[in-house]
Amino acid sequence: MPLYEHVMIARQDLSNSQAESLVEHFGTVLADNGGNVVESEYWGVKTMAYKINKNRKGHYAFLKSDAPATAVQEMERLMRLHDDVMRVLTIKVDEHAEGPSVQMQKRDERDNRRERR
Repeated sequence: MPLYEHVMIARQDLSNSQAESLVEHFGTVLADNGGNVVESEYWGVKTMAYKINKNRKGHYAFLKSDAPATAVQEMERLMRLHDDVMRVLTIKVDEHAEGPSVQMQKRDERDNRRERR
C-alpha cells in the first residue's frame, strides 16, 4: 500500500485532549477503510503565518499512514467537513523517516542547520 504523511491544523479554542481525540478519530477512519496509522504526533499550539478563519494560532498534528488511496480520500473528505479542522495537507512519500519529525526534535539535535552569525 502507498505511504502518506498528513498535517492537520485544528482550531485554537480546542483543548489539547480534544485535538488529540481528533487525531485518533481520523486514525480510526483510516482503519475502517483498510489502512492504518503508522505513527502520529501532536505538535501543540503554534502561531500561523497568517490568519485562517479569524484564527492566529492552531493545534498542529502529524500522521504517518499506510493506506489505500480510497481510505485517504475518505479521511480528507471528512476532515474538510469537520468544523474543528481548518487545514489539511497530505503528501505521498516513498518511505517514512525513522524517529521523530523535525518539529519534535530538540534544537541541538538538528545537525544540518547553518551557524548563526
